[in-house]
Parts: sequence; structure tokens; C-alpha cells
Amino acid sequence: MLRSILSVGGFTLLSRLTGFARDLALGALLGAGPIADAFVVAFRLPNYFRAIFGEGAFNTAYVPSYARVLESEGGDEAKHFASQIFTILFISQVVLLAFALTFTPLLVRLIAPGFDADPEKFALAVRMTRITFPYLFFITLVTLHSGTLNAHGRFAAAAFAPVLLNLTMLAFLAAAFRFPNAGEAASWGVVVSGALQLALLMIEARRCNLLEGFARPRLSQDVRQFFGALAPAVIGSAGVQIAILADTIIASMLPTGAVASIYYADRLYQLPIGVVGIAAGTVLLPQMSRRLASGDAAGAARAQNRTMALTLALSAPFFVAFVLVSEPIMRGAFLRGAFTAADAARSAAVLAAYGVGLLPIVLIRSAVASFQSRGDTMTPMFVSLGAIAVNVALKFLFYRSLGAAGLALATAIGAWLNLAGLTALALARGFMRPDAHLAEVAAATCCASGLLALALSVSLPTATAIAASAPRWRDEILLVLLSFIGAAAYGLTLLAALGLLGFRPRSARAQSSYPP
Repeated sequence: MLRSILSVGGFTLLSRLTGFARDLALGALLGAGPIADAFVVAFRLPNYFRAIFGEGAFNTAYVPSYARVLESEGGDEAKHFASQIFTILFISQVVLLAFALTFTPLLVRLIAPGFDADPEKFALAVRMTRITFPYLFFITLVTLHSGTLNAHGRFAAAAFAPVLLNLTMLAFLAAAFRFPNAGEAASWGVVVSGALQLALLMIEARRCNLLEGFARPRLSQDVRQFFGALAPAVIGSAGVQIAILADTIIASMLPTGAVASIYYADRLYQLPIGVVGIAAGTVLLPQMSRRLASGDAAGAARAQNRTMALTLALSAPFFVAFVLVSEPIMRGAFLRGAFTAADAARSAAVLAAYGVGLLPIVLIRSAVASFQSRGDTMTPMFVSLGAIAVNVALKFLFYRSLGAAGLALATAIGAWLNLAGLTALALARGFMRPDAHLAEVAAATCCASGLLALALSVSLPTATAIAASAPRWRDEILLVLLSFIGAAAYGLTLLAALGLLGFRPRSARAQSSYPP
């Protein structure tokens, strides 16, 4: 399992790095002005649907259902089940696309009501959204193929697919001079990448003899169970996305640049979430589903503990860095071209606020798997609804005094409440059983995080002075210096703390009945 997590994490890291290059290009060409605000809304509309119904609800309902059919009825029945779901998805996405293209102005008003005050920005957002929305059609079918491949332990193609989004957008941004503006160039890159990702996943599924086809849907017991799990999963998986959607809606009523500031901060914030949290959750859910379907509850618990330990150890340094040195990070990453120092300062405040909620957000996917692997999508739904209610209330409380950063802080608090509720219920029901492995890694991570915070605080003035003496690239040099100092402080302390605690991963693996 560890090998699968690292494989998915590796490709996800490649995706985030190419995405970072894409966002550098967007920042340099669009800055944080009206075209950037309009593109962010156009890009996020299909991506909200994708994140909620694709990465979230669909996978959490589909993967356990498919794994159950595969275990109990064999490969042929599993393929027929997948083909029925493919047909239903295809038809529903055609209908949704027709609706979205017809009522695009209404959708833009819903997600960015503040744009009405600027007719030019509103018109740009409508035009770009009509270009980007077909991306949802392609990426929803990509998600189905990904779920099928993941259930068979094949993660690489699905993890690599998002790289195509970034590379395609970069290619279109390079040719931005041929479009009315760089925002429209990027929008065309989004939709073309969707077609390329679907082609990649279909080729991989065909190679593995897992390619779904059209089949007449019938309400068999398996299909009914899938849809019975899907509805609550939609709500249960939507918590973080609804919070970010609310950020965009409220930020559209703030001065120009607020929406873009949230976007740029979110892109850095999503790096550890994608590389660590989503990668771990992607591998853990099918692992736990298959083990529970075969009666191996102890193996499912061990898989969850090791996934959560790895997630915690890898994400903690990002949490410390985002909270303590957010401005050097934003300046080193984006301060060039149309992206100004004021833009960096606003985005840094948002990044620091988001950083407060990083740990719960990367752990939520592993905690939710406690329920979803057992076919329980109702419990995460109710927990998510409670967290959303608090989150949205806090947004309206914070946004006037704290601006965009207040919206991000409310999201962070909501994420902590979501994780706390899931963990408490999972422990009470015996779905989550922490072991010594998880406790040792958590203790070592706390020690390493404390020393990292100290190292960054003490070294920041000296590193700033060294970078200031350089003739150019001062912000980039400062970011590199802080990265090296932080990596050395955290990595060495983590290894030393694990050693002092007597952490022995090899012996733990030797006692385990499942492959690491």
C-alpha cells in the first residue's frame, strides 16, 4: 500500500509542480485584476462540480460498490455494473452541459454575485465559463475510469492525468497572443485538456481490459445500492468545496483582486492537499473496501493507521511554513510580471489563514474512509453539514473585518470541526483503532514541527539579509534559503525523534499480514 501511495503521490507531485508552473504563468500574464477574477470563476465552476461529484461523492460511492461486486460476483458482473453507471453518467452530463451553456449568466451570478457591479468583468466571466464548462463532461467520465482502475490497484494513469491539464494550459498560455486575452487562452486549454485526459484513461482501461461501454441501465440491487450511497456522499464530500465556493461568492463582493488572491493562495495550499491528502485517500478507500469485503477488519485498521501516520508526517511542515512565513512564500512564488507586492501581501494573509486548517483537511479523506469503506455515507454527510453551517456563519462574521483572509480562516475552523466529528464517531463505533505506530509518528511529528517553527523564526532575519544583498532574484533566494533550513530542521528532528521513541517500521511490517 505504501508503494501505491508513493506512486500516486509522486504523480500528484508532478501534477502540482506543473500546476505551479501554470499558476506562475497565469500570475505573470493576468496578475490579480479583472481578467484574473473572471478566469478564476470560469475555471472554478466546472471544477466545483468535479471536486464534489468526481473526486468526492462519486468515488466514495462507486469504488466500494464496484469492489463489492468484483469480490462477490466476479469480473464480468463488475464490468457490466461499471458500464451501466457509465451510461447513466454520460446521459446526465450531456443534459447538465446543455443546461449550463443555456443558463451560463445565471450560474455566474450565483457564484459571483458581486460581478454584476462590473459589467465588463461579468461578461468576461460568462464568455470564459462557456468555454470551460465542457471540461466537466470529460472529467466526470475520467473519474469513472479512474475509480475502476483504482479498484484493481492501478493508480498511475489516473494520478498522471491532471498533469495534462497543466501542460495543455501552459501551451495555450504560450500562444495567448492569438486570443483576445490570456484568460480566454487558458480557458481553451482547460477544455482541450479534458479531452486528452479522457483519451488517456480510456486507453489505459482498454489495455487492462476494463474499458466500460454503453449498457442499458437497470435498477439491479448493485445499482440501487450505488445510488443509495451516492446522494448522502454528495453532501458528505462537498464540505470543503462548498466552503471554498462560499469564499468565491463572498469575495466577489470585496474589492477587485480578492477572488484572485484566494485563488493564488489556494494553489499553494492545494500542493500538500493533493500530494499527501488526496493521494492517501485515493489509495486507502479501495484498500479498506477490499479488506472489509473479505472480512479482514484488522488489516483495514492497520492500513488506515499507516496512511494517517504518513499523511501527518508529510503535511506538518507545510502547516508550519504556511502559518509562519506565508509572505516570503507568496513573494518568492508569484512576485513578477503583473503580480505586484500588494497582491503578494493579500494572498499571503489568505495562505496563512488557510494554513491553520491544513492538517484536518489532509486527514479528512482518511477519516471519512472509516465510514465509506463500510458503505456508510450518511454519517460523513451529517458531520459535514454541521461543519458547513458553522463555516458559513463564520464567513459572514469575519469577511467585513478580515477580508479574504477571514473567509479562509472560517474554512480552516470548519475543517477542524469536520475532522473532530468524524474521528469521535469513528472511535465510538470501533471503525478507527489507533495503534502504537500512529502514536509514535504523531509524537515525533509534533517534536519536529516545534523545532521547524523555531528554526524558521530564528533564521528569517539572517536569511532576509543574505537575500537582500543579491543583485536580483531576492525573493526567490529567500524562499530557497528558508526551504533548505526548514527541510533540514524538520527532517533531521523527525528521524531523531522516531529513533528515540523506538520506532521500528520494519518489525511492524514483519508482524503485519498485509503488504506495506
